[in-house]
Amino acid sequence: ALSTVLRKREFDVVSLFTMIDEGTLKSSVHSIPVEIIARQAESICIPLYTKGFAADFKDYDKRMREVGGFFKSRGVTHFIFGDILLSNARVLRKRLFNPMGIEVVEPLWNKTSEEVMDIYLKSGIKSKVVVVQADKLDKASVGADLNVDFIKTLPHGVDCCGEYGEYHSLSYGGYPFRKEVSYSLGETCKVARDIRLSD
Repeated sequence: ALSTVLRKREFDVVSLFTMIDEGTLKSSVHSIPVEIIARQAESICIPLYTKGFAADFKDYDKRMREVGGFFKSRGVTHFIFGDILLSNARVLRKRLFNPMGIEVVEPLWNKTSEEVMDIYLKSGIKSKVVVVQADKLDKASVGADLNVDFIKTLPHGVDCCGEYGEYHSLSYGGYPFRKEVSYSLGETCKVARDIRLSD
């Protein structure tokens, strides 16, 4: 989504933002440490803004509204997200931000997952799979390059973009990165997930 927006030059992107689990200091679903997210932002040359939230997600809406208020006070008029199919996430974001006068922009919306994956593969962005849903993909998928070969191995019923949480990835190179982001993969572990955002 960011790559698409930057190429079109329709918006002046003034900041990146992500929500961080206050307990782990990692992104909520991708489990990427905030230090690596900061390196991504530095390589893209766009400032990063982070906001912490409780692990049980009880204060998620409140914290997101605080983010909206922070940026609204600085003249921001649009928030850009990369949703493809998850209408509940899109509805939630509109409910949170539209009353503030912030428009939610979804540059990939109404495209199929196959179309979005084709855009991704042609973009030259480099990514590694870092999280998988254990009942959908096996442990061997963790650390795989997100490329044509990986997509060909996905079982029937798994969305090629992982839109239903089947996998998550870390992007580290290609446009819009100015240089590749350094990172290392730790030991693969299994954790319980129970993520429930407000409807």
